[in-house]
Amino acid sequence: MKRLLLSLSLLSTSLLAQDTSLHDYLIDGEPWKEAASGYAFTDGLCCDAAGNLFFTDVKAGKGIYKIDVATGKTDLFLDNLPGISGLQIGPDGRFYACHNKEQRIIAITMKGEVEVLLTGVKCNDLVVSKKGNLYFTETPTLSVHLITKDKKHIVADAGHVQKPNGITISPDERTLAVSEHGGKHVWAWRIEDDGTLTGGAPYMTMWLPVGKETASGDGATTEASGRYFVTTELGVQVFDTAGRLAGIIAKPDPLGKVVSVEFAGKDHDILYIAAGEKIFGRKLKVKGYFGQ
Repeated sequence: MKRLLLSLSLLSTSLLAQDTSLHDYLIDGEPWKEAASGYAFTDGLCCDAAGNLFFTDVKAGKGIYKIDVATGKTDLFLDNLPGISGLQIGPDGRFYACHNKEQRIIAITMKGEVEVLLTGVKCNDLVVSKKGNLYFTETPTLSVHLITKDKKHIVADAGHVQKPNGITISPDERTLAVSEHGGKHVWAWRIEDDGTLTGGAPYMTMWLPVGKETASGDGATTEASGRYFVTTELGVQVFDTAGRLAGIIAKPDPLGKVVSVEFAGKDHDILYIAAGEKIFGRKLKVKGYFGQ
C-alpha cells in the first residue's frame, strides 16, 4: 500500500514532465567544455544561489574548490578539509559535507568553521532539504540515513538499495531519490512531514553497459521540473517524474568515468560533471532545481 501511495504521489506531478527525449535538453552546437583540470579525482559538486560551482578532489585535494560564475576562474575556497565526497550548501548558508576521510558528517561556515554532526559513518553523498533535514548514503552498509533539523540521527532505510550512492530530492521536496552503484535502479521514497521516509521502491531503471549487470549509478541531481539526472557508466541518464528514461547524455570521454553531477552557472542551466581529473560543463535548455 505504501509503495502504491508513493507511485501515486510521484505520478501526480508527471504532467509537468511528460515523456521527453534529449532534444528537450540538449542545445545544438553546445558540447561539453572543460571547466577545470589538474586534479586527481573530482567529486562533491554543489552550487550557491549565484551559480558558483564548488567541488572537491577526494584523493589529493586540500579542501573545497570554487569555480567563479563570473570569471570561470578556479581557486581553493576552503583549506584543510581533505577527503570530502559529498557536498551541498544548506538553507542556513553553510556547507554540509560527507567527510568520508574522517567518517563523519560536518557543517562548515563560509569561513571554514566546522561543526561535527555525526561520526562513525562511511558516508558517500548527501542532500539537504529546505526544512534542514539532511539525508546521506552509506554505501558499504547498504543504508540511507537521516539527520533531522533538530540533529536526531535515524537510519531511514537499510538492506534494500544495492550500494546506495548518489542522492537528490524533488522540487516539491516530497520525494527522495537514490542511485544504486551495485545494481540497476534508482530508488525513490516519499518524504513525510517529519522528514522520515516511507514507501521505498526501485522506481527508475538505468540502462546497463553491454554484458554487465550493474549500471554503476553514482551522482544525482534534479532539474527544476522534477526530472532526475544520474551519472552512470554509460553517461548521464535522464528520467522524467514518472520514472521513464528520456535518454543518456554521452560522456565527454567515452572511456572516462563520470561521478558527481550538478546544475550551476548564472541561470543554473549549465550541467557540470566531475570526470576524474577534470570537470566539464554543458549548457542545456533546462535549469536545475536550487532549493535554497
